[in-house]
Amino acid sequence: MFPLRVPLLAILVSVALCQYDYDYPPVSMLGPSGPNCNQECDCPISFPSAMYCDSRKLKFVPIVPTGIKYLYLQNNQIQEIKAGVFDNVTDTLRWLILDHNQITNGKIEKGTIDKLTALEKLFFSYNDLTEPIIPPSKSLDELKMMHNKLSKFPSGLLTDKENLTSVNVQFNQLTSDAISGAFKGPKKMLSLDVSHNKLKKLPAGVPSSLEILYADFNDIDSVGAGYLNKLPSLQYLRISNNKLVDSGLPAGVFNVTSLVELDLSFNKLQSIPEINEQLEQLYLQANEINKFDLGSLCKFVGPLNYSHLKHLRLDANNITHSSMPPESSNCLRQASNIMFE
Repeated sequence: MFPLRVPLLAILVSVALCQYDYDYPPVSMLGPSGPNCNQECDCPISFPSAMYCDSRKLKFVPIVPTGIKYLYLQNNQIQEIKAGVFDNVTDTLRWLILDHNQITNGKIEKGTIDKLTALEKLFFSYNDLTEPIIPPSKSLDELKMMHNKLSKFPSGLLTDKENLTSVNVQFNQLTSDAISGAFKGPKKMLSLDVSHNKLKKLPAGVPSSLEILYADFNDIDSVGAGYLNKLPSLQYLRISNNKLVDSGLPAGVFNVTSLVELDLSFNKLQSIPEINEQLEQLYLQANEINKFDLGSLCKFVGPLNYSHLKHLRLDANNITHSSMPPESSNCLRQASNIMFE
């Protein structure tokens, strides 16, 4: 097998590109299958802890034999998970990949996922779930349930997930009320993606350990005062393609030292929001900005006081390069790319 332990940069790449962690060579290259493998699948003797059942037009989850830690069931036509299929691996199965199937909550019987006490990764994207399925495992570190029909995420489901670092629930039907308190508990969570839902505000009660928060393509029109002060480790914040307006942004709401990247593009802002001088990437394209307020980028300018912005996008607004005041070059001395068109 090829289990991964990825640093923040790798998590960023995975989130940004919506890539998965289960790429592997063709099964035919991994050698013959072991004798205890389900006949619908392959269990290469060179990787005896893995069972490959992907892309085989399966309608159901086959019984998993003893010793399997990594189970690949993506790209099938699975509609139900029957009780007993995981009985041999309740305390040993680590990865369960169920992406691209047709599974609904009502077709997941008791005595299946609810018995998996050692699961580390649960990938359940591109199915028909209306609420999340969470295993009892305290070892869970990655949860992906993108492209489902999730309309609620009850609070308390993740309370004991002390090792959970990454949650992806984009492309669902979640509202702000539906996820109220949903992400409280995990003290090691680094990445949360709630993009492409129906949120009217950023999720409340997220762990202070969070370093990546993506909430693009929602209906967010404001950010609460002090919201980012509760997230001292946050480095990457994306709220593009929402309904943000100037009146919905309290003074200095984005002026925090931890942020490296801030994406507010494709909103309805008319002015540049105040940022901290430590920010390196600022995306404001496709808003309604009509003035270049240098004070939003640099409170003071001097030998040691200047903006660390490297990239600033202001294209598709109501300003041009000529809108920049003469002292901008001193404030933005590290900027290698400022786009107006």
